[in-house]
Amino acid sequence: MSDALVSPTVAAVAGAASLLLLGTAIRKLRPRAGMHADPAANERIVPLMGVTGAFVFAAQMINFAVPGTGSSGHIVGGILLAAVLGPWAALLTLASVIVLQCLLFADGGFLALGCNLFNMAVLSCLVAYPLVFRPLMRPDASPARIFTASLLASVVGLQLGALAVTVETEASGITALPFGRFLLFMLPIHLAIGIGEGLATGAVLCAVRRYRPELLAGQPADKGLRKSLTVIALAALLVGGSFSWLASSQPDGLEWSIERTAGVAEIEAAPDEAHRAATALQERTAALPDYGTSTAGLVGCGILLLAAWGGTRLVRIRRRQA
Repeated sequence: MSDALVSPTVAAVAGAASLLLLGTAIRKLRPRAGMHADPAANERIVPLMGVTGAFVFAAQMINFAVPGTGSSGHIVGGILLAAVLGPWAALLTLASVIVLQCLLFADGGFLALGCNLFNMAVLSCLVAYPLVFRPLMRPDASPARIFTASLLASVVGLQLGALAVTVETEASGITALPFGRFLLFMLPIHLAIGIGEGLATGAVLCAVRRYRPELLAGQPADKGLRKSLTVIALAALLVGGSFSWLASSQPDGLEWSIERTAGVAEIEAAPDEAHRAATALQERTAALPDYGTSTAGLVGCGILLLAAWGGTRLVRIRRRQA
């Protein structure tokens, strides 16, 4: 979402909710305080969060065309991350990607950052994954079951996100977008995008289940983890470096829905102090606005991989000191 759709009040509420859940995720991932109580598990999860986050960042930059609509979509990655990392680690990882996109690339408004975190990360990792994906999965899940779970969870996550965007826009009351008409376009186009994401997620998870099953959430690590991390990191850099000739130039689902509803692809932000301050701050932080260079994907992946390396070093230092 851009800042033009969100009022300061709605931004504050969504931001507070997102920060509360992110704080909960951090507490749950602390040693001896959650799902990764074993110090070795903590040492494993940090680099895995980094490389999978880099992969999802790169994959999000590749918009795929939605046939017959003149629109395009990209994966969110929440279901994929949650299947590998667990929901709380996935939430932190996807939030890191969204924040990086906002601050460095001006992708999504700064005022709307809390909304984007909630709509994309919270609804996919903490709602669609535990309520749809996980109940459908089994330790010996067949490829058909993996694809079914991935497809249904991705569709639910995207539909909830599309509904949330529409509700937040209506609650903000700063645009002329009629709720019913806006929702009429948002839900079908994001249904199609959700199907695309579900198929992509299912394909990746089937490959992981076959070749590196220990990478999935809840599975014990083995001695080949370093090799797996290297492969994922190289895949992220490859995808991130090739997005410029793979990405569709068609408007994404939100832009497409706004254009069909209001007749224009972009809406001007409200001329108030909060919107002006958010725009000014984002202009100062956005070194590569709108991914303005063919190396933008490599830069973003590199930052996330460096963060993973630094986090891993910190965990190891604390483990030695314990």
